[in-house]
Amino acid sequence: MAAVSRRSRRWPIALACILAIYGAAAGSLALSLPVEDGARDWFAPLSPGGWMAWSFPSAMFFLTILALLCLMAVWEYARPGGHPRVGILGFETTRGDRLFISLLGSAFINLAWLGLIGSSLWWSLALSLIYALAVFRTV
Repeated sequence: MAAVSRRSRRWPIALACILAIYGAAAGSLALSLPVEDGARDWFAPLSPGGWMAWSFPSAMFFLTILALLCLMAVWEYARPGGHPRVGILGFETTRGDRLFISLLGSAFINLAWLGLIGSSLWWSLALSLIYALAVFRTV
């Protein structure tokens, strides 16, 4: 029982470390952007001539996915088990399943937004966050 109480007190440290690393990585990515005419070029390649055209948005996308996986690990550490449940889809899901469904649905929301409305994805990001909240609450 003492090990569980010590574990439950240490998870905020892990959470703070993950958020600090995420912030430092995002900041270093932003600072590494090329500057043209006094402004940062947010869509320029981060490594010109590299094997892959990593831009700031694509790097932030994968960094965010990594941070979400790490945050899910901290959540599992803080509250083990996850208690699978049956939601509106009619099958048992865990927290990881709901994260996957949220990410997959958000990808489709953003692709549909790009195809139907245009390239400004701020509203589709908001819609994706609402969708993810609904998935975690009801699925």
